[in-house]
Amino acid sequence: MKNFAMIGAAGYIAPRHMKAIKETSNKLVAALDKNDSVGVIDSYFPEADFFVEYERFDRHIDLLKRAGTQIDYVSIASPNYLHDSHIRFALKHGAHAICEKPLVLNPHNIDALKVVQEETGKQVYNILQLRLHHSIIALKKEVEEEVAINPNKVFDVDLTYLTSRGHWYFTSWKGTDDKSGGIATNIGVHFYDMLGWVFGDLVKNEVHLKQDDASAGYLEFKHAKVRWFLSVNYAYIPEAIKATGQRTYRSIAVNGKEVEFSGGFTDLHTASYQHILEGKGFGLEEARNSINIVSDIRNQDVVRNESDVHPFVSKVI
Repeated sequence: MKNFAMIGAAGYIAPRHMKAIKETSNKLVAALDKNDSVGVIDSYFPEADFFVEYERFDRHIDLLKRAGTQIDYVSIASPNYLHDSHIRFALKHGAHAICEKPLVLNPHNIDALKVVQEETGKQVYNILQLRLHHSIIALKKEVEEEVAINPNKVFDVDLTYLTSRGHWYFTSWKGTDDKSGGIATNIGVHFYDMLGWVFGDLVKNEVHLKQDDASAGYLEFKHAKVRWFLSVNYAYIPEAIKATGQRTYRSIAVNGKEVEFSGGFTDLHTASYQHILEGKGFGLEEARNSINIVSDIRNQDVVRNESDVHPFVSKVI
């Protein structure tokens, strides 16, 4: 049984981390969040110590270590812009870090973390859950088989992800680009990771739309041309989906064929933790490609391109 601490226990994704710790037969010893709406802990680890102040949490972890209770892993589900600092906290306390996506906001943060990782001998792991989804694994195998026959094969891909959010989203840290990285970073980074993992090295990155509630562009990989559209605005969800009462629309079409991957998402954190505990987790370098992509999207200007634009862009412009 490994001892875990958690930073960011009150957010949307935190319960999945708690569930993963529980289902892999490990123990959450202590948790931190400046918000105290963390009753969900009772469903998993009611004996865990909880702190709302970073300084007291830091002292507690140090005292535990001195008393003989070493924290083996720190799970990080805090706001995106704090990931870098909280990863450093874990490593310097002698624990491995398991960090929610995005690992960091900028590529240079990865370089700096590599130094700390080497200094401490502890590892940084990123939750790249789509790499463990059975449908995406099957897609990767299919692509590899076709590329083996035709090394110049290029697939046409449309990625569409709409996850409706209310007014609260833009009041929270998620609505501030400096803290979340913007729409493409906050809700898209694991899709970009998946695309690079399946279709190879990035060749081109172009942005066609950049708004607070929606973003779109074109990515060209070695074996795929990808039109992508992401949004948190309910208005852009297809009418047929709205009629079913759903507020989320997720689609990946490869050469016009839909890849079914809507199910199984809630179990992928447990699979990710098991993967890490078996010594096969995704580290700093595995995260680099997707962080490069979102950083480029954030820092480049919008361009006009009639040929490679996702069809949903017309809903916005």
